[in-house]
Amino acid sequence: MIKSEQFDLPRRLAAEGLGTAFLVMSVVGSGIMGEQLAGGNEGLVLLVNTLATGATLTTLILIFSAISGAHFNPVVSLSFALQRQLSWKDFSAYTIVQIMGGICGTMMVHIMFNLPLITEATHARTGAGIWIGEIIATFALIATIIGCLRTRAEALPYAVGLIIMAGYWYTSSTSFANPAVTIARALSNTFSGIRPEDVPTFIAAQIVGAVLATIMFRWIWSVK
Repeated sequence: MIKSEQFDLPRRLAAEGLGTAFLVMSVVGSGIMGEQLAGGNEGLVLLVNTLATGATLTTLILIFSAISGAHFNPVVSLSFALQRQLSWKDFSAYTIVQIMGGICGTMMVHIMFNLPLITEATHARTGAGIWIGEIIATFALIATIIGCLRTRAEALPYAVGLIIMAGYWYTSSTSFANPAVTIARALSNTFSGIRPEDVPTFIAAQIVGAVLATIMFRWIWSVK
């Protein structure tokens, strides 16, 4: 996620929007395909969902990291802004295109699978345990990014893909860890969906996890 200064803001925003769209397509699309093929086995659907998401995220970071930093996630951009590695103006622009890209990703999946363009999700994801799971999932994601950038930057795409894949299974929330993806998933009444009324608390949990991880790991890696 090392940004190259040779790319101007419009090109970086295009990378962020396109990357987030493909990320959401992998999350939502693999959930739909898994449901169609798994014969009602939700564990198998989640496994398919996990593998597709991890593979796509890793590849997208490899493609776009030199252009925009490959955030594809408002709380990742927030962490970089808090670390003064991204201006607040660019943070705002990144967040807008990430959300727009995510919504476009959901609509493209619905077109591919002959579903209505937008469907309001009804999958309830709420409760203290779920919210704590989302804080932990986001904390782990930001910790992975900060830690890898300081030790093994070349391993970052694989580490991010792996930590998200792991989070699908060890967290109660199945590791959304991304406000743009959360909003996009609220617009799909499929396996990956989340009720719109559950979205604000999910996003609040993600922000808490990202801020805590940024503070903690900036302190751990600070040099006196």
